[in-house]
Amino acid sequence: MEYRIGNGFDVHRLSEGLTLTLGGVRIPHRQGCVAHSDGDVLIHALCDALLGALSLGDIGLHFPDTSDEFKGIDSRILLRRTVAMIAERGWSVVNADCTLMLQKPKVAPYVQQMRETLSSDMQITQDRVSVKATTTEHLGFTGREEGVAASATVLLSKD
Repeated sequence: MEYRIGNGFDVHRLSEGLTLTLGGVRIPHRQGCVAHSDGDVLIHALCDALLGALSLGDIGLHFPDTSDEFKGIDSRILLRRTVAMIAERGWSVVNADCTLMLQKPKVAPYVQQMRETLSSDMQITQDRVSVKATTTEHLGFTGREEGVAASATVLLSKD
């Protein structure tokens, strides 16, 4: 059995009146992510981790923000396509550990739904997907509620 680890990180600016989608779940909030796609930083970090584990570049290489094809796209589609790229090469996801960094809103009520959504899209069981959130104690751009950040680490295996 062969293993690979990947790490991903993403940041998006927040703006009034936009939809906030994190981990494939719409979260009621006065601000949403400014982005070419739906701005789901958690899924973007996860895609980067998956791609990075196999040295396949990053999300921008495969789904460029200059392409009309990806304008406003649901990031769950990007995640499913990324998982398909991994599977085409004979790899599968063992587990994923994700962290959201934002001051508001509190996302604890949505974590289980995020785990369900992400595990479904990655074709693994929920117990293999961790989603955590933290504030930055009002420090930095996340603490000032100017943006949201996410990191993800994944383990892939190949028989």
